[in-house]
Amino acid sequence: LQYGIVLDAGSSHTAMFIYKWPADKENDTGVVSEHSMCDVEGPGISSYSSNPLSAGTSLEHCLNQALRDVPKEKHAGTPLYLGATAGMRLLNIADPQASDAVLKAVAATLKTYPFDFRGAKILSGEEEGVFGWVTANYLLENFIKRGWLGEWIQPQKKTLGAMDFGGASTQITFETRDTIENPRNEVILKLYGQAYKVYTHSFLCYGRDQVLKRLLSKFLQAERYQETVSHPCWPMGYNKSLLLSSIYDSPCTEKERPSLALNTTVTLVGTGNGNLCTLHVSKLFDFTNCSFSHCSFDGVFQPKVSGNFIAFSAFFYTVDFIQTVMGRPVHLPSDLKDAAETICATSWSELLLKAPKLEKRLPDYCAVSTFVHLLTTKGYSFNNHSFPNIAFQKKVGETSIGWALGYMLNLTNMIPAEKPSSHKSMLYNYWVILILLFVVTTLTSLVTAICLLRHSKSSII
Repeated sequence: LQYGIVLDAGSSHTAMFIYKWPADKENDTGVVSEHSMCDVEGPGISSYSSNPLSAGTSLEHCLNQALRDVPKEKHAGTPLYLGATAGMRLLNIADPQASDAVLKAVAATLKTYPFDFRGAKILSGEEEGVFGWVTANYLLENFIKRGWLGEWIQPQKKTLGAMDFGGASTQITFETRDTIENPRNEVILKLYGQAYKVYTHSFLCYGRDQVLKRLLSKFLQAERYQETVSHPCWPMGYNKSLLLSSIYDSPCTEKERPSLALNTTVTLVGTGNGNLCTLHVSKLFDFTNCSFSHCSFDGVFQPKVSGNFIAFSAFFYTVDFIQTVMGRPVHLPSDLKDAAETICATSWSELLLKAPKLEKRLPDYCAVSTFVHLLTTKGYSFNNHSFPNIAFQKKVGETSIGWALGYMLNLTNMIPAEKPSSHKSMLYNYWVILILLFVVTTLTSLVTAICLLRHSKSSII
């Protein structure tokens, strides 16, 4: 086996994925699988802007696990990558020097390990979207797959669209035949000899954590930064005191930063008002300005969604909460809307009884469910016909869906641009020979048995 390691340095946390694949297969597909993974303790690396060295040391626990999970004799040949996403994109906007310092500190730590370190970089939103799309379709064998005799088969299946919902950004990527009016949203990929025209867009500041910060800012603004402010998206019975600095420490909210001192404390009181929550969440989007034939929101071009989609990351966790904790099915947009309203109307004490282990994230499911409903329906224009085509999933088989696998496949050139030859691997050839031997032996036995039977009958006569 060969191994590869990717560190997904997200805005809210970092995860390490170790992949494995058979070394004797040339440019194979559907064979790279997740060997193991590790969640790094603590926040995302962008949170260490004032103490970059700690960003590197925070990864050591998981890297030490990689030393154990990857056989020692394979260490030197195992590529190691770190890709940072929207949290670092935001830090790079706010303070490029701090961003560089964090990346350098992280790289310094990674270089001390015996793996083949290939670099630490900030992914663009488009890269994040496209690599997530590649991962999902690769795992589902939508590009190419092996036949049972070892030959390459181009499946007559359409690719799936991919929707990612992280902490600081959200991405939508799908294949389309429509004209992509904005060249910045068009990516042409050549995979296994087939060209794919893909639409992709990443919305910075529309990830889960940044949406919640932006909402807090809206509520404070609406009530003129009083000491106590009502929060219609939080459940009745829940309240919390926050420093203004925790809300306005992001480029997503800095334009609304008040003249008050950032060490000022405000108390937010949950009122569980679903209608008012929806009104405020809808104000996060701009549905009015569009210079193209069709836009999603904020003036961003988007062709009509088509085909099946897979929605992962916080999309999955939100819908999974609705289905498992709230016991509500999600098949249509109305199901999502009704579930969001139910969550918003449920008191804090009731929610705690239902899911005590989720206490940290529990107050925000009303806002996030409402946001997911508005994003998918008003934003991306999924309707009663197209919404059921979305599968909310965390994994395909045993492998997590996200950009990390697609990123590694691209950088290790494991998905060729040209269609692989129909060369069969030795393993498959052995199977073919064994099957042929079995067939020949069986036929020989049958013929022999028939001859013996006829001979015995003629002897009796």
